[in-house]
Amino acid sequence: MKLITNIYQLLVTGEYDKALCGKEMGAMPYIENAYLVIDEDRIYEYGSMDDLHPIAVDEVIDATGQIVLPMWCDSHTHLVFATTREDEFVDRIKGLSYQEIAARGGGILNSARKLQAMSEDELYEDALERLSQCIKTGTGAIEIKTGYGLTVASELKMLRVIKRLSTAVDIPVKATLLAAHAIPERHKQNREAYIDEIVNEMIPAFTKESLVDFIDIFCETGYFTVAEMDTIVNAGKAHGLKPKVHVNQFTSIGGIQKAIELEALTVDHLEELTEKDIDALKTSNTIPVALPGCSFFLNIPYTPARKIIDAGLSLAVATDYNPGSSPSSSMNFIVSQACINLKMTPAEAIVAATINGAFAMDVAKETGSITKGKKANLIITKPLPSYNAIPYHFGQHQIDKVIVNGEVL
Repeated sequence: MKLITNIYQLLVTGEYDKALCGKEMGAMPYIENAYLVIDEDRIYEYGSMDDLHPIAVDEVIDATGQIVLPMWCDSHTHLVFATTREDEFVDRIKGLSYQEIAARGGGILNSARKLQAMSEDELYEDALERLSQCIKTGTGAIEIKTGYGLTVASELKMLRVIKRLSTAVDIPVKATLLAAHAIPERHKQNREAYIDEIVNEMIPAFTKESLVDFIDIFCETGYFTVAEMDTIVNAGKAHGLKPKVHVNQFTSIGGIQKAIELEALTVDHLEELTEKDIDALKTSNTIPVALPGCSFFLNIPYTPARKIIDAGLSLAVATDYNPGSSPSSSMNFIVSQACINLKMTPAEAIVAATINGAFAMDVAKETGSITKGKKANLIITKPLPSYNAIPYHFGQHQIDKVIVNGEVL
């Protein structure tokens, strides 16, 4: 057993049966002057130092002046990819838009061509290095999407890499099939053939191998329609896959309403959000997910987080880590952005990046909060005056130690 004593602030404590909504997010539960006991890979107990009783432990960590919180839960990434796309970064600096670059053969199709040429082992080694870096900087649960394969063989290759990653690390790793990320070149004149390939080849084969947890689609002008979302998501649901969908990144075309009808676990991006969209979300259990790193990198509007939270809705934040529109895996930066760019309070941002992120990828029974029995995946910060200082120091992480599966890295 390990005992962490004299914790200045122990954040996101308690039991949770759903994502925190509205004002609940700003009232983040925490304990001052606390202790926490770890038994093997689990949180055994915690409480105020005033209530600490004699207990036999193997190691004591003195956290005087330090804050302890759950590791970040990054519910939206594209971490498995072939190479970076810094040439497109320069093109955008020179004035081309994301859509213009895609129209010239860049963007998602560029990543797909490069990934199709890589071996599974090469792809795995690169992805493992990225994932290890994520963990070192505080990410304790992660969702990884496909979508850079765009063929049966390459989408399968990506899913097998994600499966290997899930067994190589001691954090929850969830796999999402995003074959509906873009229409591949070979089907430009017959998009129905590609949708048929997803529905009748990929989904049955990949679920039979138990390689995938969620079904996703990029429902957006120039990519996939609301009707195509209906077809693909229903096919995934028929094979036991929960929907998580990309919607409203550039336009509002009714994708949120359809996603709610399809009982999507999350709707992600939401940079363009109407009052009608917000009203629809109020009638659902679907969790909105903001991706401020993408807005920062593409210089597009930010998700209107204040409107979402003030409407009494839940909100999670994630990195959208990918080579084209958000090439950063830093949840620490995302938490800062949640405050600076999305106008969330530090408490709201921390909740959005921990317990709400856990619910947004269906791992809240395992992680995301300081709860007895959950995995001991914890961040111990450097000495800080309060948890407000965590997002205040943007571009830095305030981490002293990371504990994964009960062990200090």
